[in-house]
Amino acid sequence: MSPATKGRGAKSNATGRYEARTQEAFDDGWTADDADVAPLRTTLSPEHARTLITRNTSPDIGFDRSINPYKGCEHGCIYCYARPSHAWMGLSPGLDFESRIFFKPHAARLLEQELLAPRYRCKRIHIGGNTDPYQPVERETRSTRGVLEVLQRFNHPFSIITKSVLIARDADILGPMGRDKLASAFVSITTLDRGLARAMEPRASTPAKRLEAISRLAEAGVPVGVGFAPVIPGLNDHELEAVLEAAAKAGATTAMYVTLRLPLEIKDLFREWLADARPDRAARVMSLIRQTRGGKDYDADWSQRMKGTGPVAELIGARFKAAVKRYGLDAPRHQLDETRFRVPAGARPQLDLFDVA
Repeated sequence: MSPATKGRGAKSNATGRYEARTQEAFDDGWTADDADVAPLRTTLSPEHARTLITRNTSPDIGFDRSINPYKGCEHGCIYCYARPSHAWMGLSPGLDFESRIFFKPHAARLLEQELLAPRYRCKRIHIGGNTDPYQPVERETRSTRGVLEVLQRFNHPFSIITKSVLIARDADILGPMGRDKLASAFVSITTLDRGLARAMEPRASTPAKRLEAISRLAEAGVPVGVGFAPVIPGLNDHELEAVLEAAAKAGATTAMYVTLRLPLEIKDLFREWLADARPDRAARVMSLIRQTRGGKDYDADWSQRMKGTGPVAELIGARFKAAVKRYGLDAPRHQLDETRFRVPAGARPQLDLFDVA
């Protein structure tokens, strides 16, 4: 393993799809005297955005607005569907995505400015729909914490998803808002196998820590669900029932799943990782994935991209349906109260003092 990729998900750093020229550093093995490759370091850079809330019209997504405090994600999950977004910035969806992280230093102020707009109408905001809001740099920037504090002041409903036990830090906000039907959380658990998790999601919390996060959130009064996502046929699908059972015992009351998606650069990054991390089953896994996508690596059709089609996908769906019923995870999805939104007294005059550069 190269020092540059140790502890990372991706094994390469190919140029993004929008660049006119492609390049990638590699060791050709010819010169023994070449300097050793230095370990890859994470860099954190400010992004001076004009707005914070992102809107979408995707028919297969259960929300129309979201907040992502970060671009890029140090968790390094090899299957992450957000990886191709780094190409928009001229960076690689590979190692760049998990080592070159961008944050919005004025996130809380931007959000307050948008919520104060006279024409703003309250609807649930989903936090973490693209990259994880509780990746390691959150300990330093506290961007997500600032966003939650604003939402609490405005009584604004939100949902949030993460792979990190760091979410439990904010139980003092999530708990009261959860009890008031203003917040709900999902914790994503893809495997209970620590070795597989380390290879597939190298810098995310361990499976045990994610179960701890569910327990701590539930104890605080937060409606919490578990996401078995993605389901990777031939790699982690056999753990579906075990993950849901463990999450239910920890305090989860709802569950969801998504079948692995491999759009754009992700298909090559995942193949490369699979050949390195699980060479004995790489061909079998890719064959099963194609069986859920009409014979292709990926099908972007809105009607089936989340679950897939065909006998393999149907079996996963049937197993999931039976498991959620067996473990009591079939409670109705948490409905949040959008009628309690209010502008805090004195908030509008204070806005004039903000300098959002």
